[in-house]
Amino acid sequence: MMITKRIGRRQFHFTVQGSNFHETVAEYDRLSFPDVPTCGLCGSDNLDLTSRVAQDKFKYTSVKCIDCRGDLTFGKTQKDDQTVFLRRRENGDFDWKALEKADK
Repeated sequence: MMITKRIGRRQFHFTVQGSNFHETVAEYDRLSFPDVPTCGLCGSDNLDLTSRVAQDKFKYTSVKCIDCRGDLTFGKTQKDDQTVFLRRRENGDFDWKALEKADK
């Protein structure tokens, strides 16, 4: 099964599979995040997907704004670390974080 997610002006195509219809749909559900049309901080549609590893053990995947360098991080469920979602605030809005500049 092919899934297309729109992140800003880009489209990302994911292929999921399983040994039967139920398992294929279950794999699809693990990518249950919605499209992200614009940055929640500056409104730009110049977004990209990024990944990084911190301290050689913590894996992060994020939607990054190329213009303001804002970050919207994916979370994982405790029950199934293969199921991802976009982090939200208590009010339901995406939890965009501004770039923190280091003090000089």
